[in-house]
Amino acid sequence: MKNIDYQMIVCIVNAGFSGEIMDIARREGATGGTIVHARGTANPSAEKEFQITINPEKDMILLTVKAEIKDNILKAIYEEAGLSTDANGVAFALPVTDVVGIK
Repeated sequence: MKNIDYQMIVCIVNAGFSGEIMDIARREGATGGTIVHARGTANPSAEKEFQITINPEKDMILLTVKAEIKDNILKAIYEEAGLSTDANGVAFALPVTDVVGIK
């Protein structure tokens, strides 16, 4: 089933902040998501360059949302859980071309 009305938001945050991301996403209209526990890696020079400490334990949140709410969710995540917060979150969206199982 071809459908370009959906986007997948991928958000990567420090471990323990996935609940905060889900709260933000739900408030902006998402109905649910999938949380994957992950481990990040980075070049030590990146910590110096960006003046951040990289916590290797991460949560990755996958949200498939209607395209019209994607920007609001990304903006809210950036403002409330972005790199300047303890969550140290990054998020991006990818187009979804095929969807099954979503009502």
